[in-house]
Amino acid sequence: MFRRTFWFTTGVAAGVWATTKVNRKLKQLTPESLAKAAGTKAIEAGHRLKDRAVDFALDVRDNMAQREEELGDVLGINSDPELPAPRRYTAIENSKNPKSVDSDRTTYSYNRNEDH
Repeated sequence: MFRRTFWFTTGVAAGVWATTKVNRKLKQLTPESLAKAAGTKAIEAGHRLKDRAVDFALDVRDNMAQREEELGDVLGINSDPELPAPRRYTAIENSKNPKSVDSDRTTYSYNRNEDH
C-alpha cells in the first residue's frame, strides 16, 4: 500500500511539474510575448550600439585634438609669435588743453564711501 501511494504521489508531482513547464513555454511562445521579448532585446541592442557610438566619437575627438596639437607643434602654430609693441595714436587731438577735462565744474564725487 505504501508503495502504491509513493508512486501515485510521484506521478502526480511529475504531471504537475510537466504541465507547469509546458504552460510556461506556451505563454512564452504567444505572439504578444514574442513581440515583447523582441522589443526588449531591440532596445537593449540600441543602448549598446549608442554606448559604442558615443565611445567611438569621444575617442575620435581625443585623437583629433592630440593630432592637431602635434601638427601645431610641428608647424609652429602653437608657439606665441613675438609681436611688435602696439602703437598709440590719438584719433582727434584737442587743440585746447587736452589734459583739462572740466574736473572743476563737476559736482560728482568719486568718493565711494560717502554714501555709507
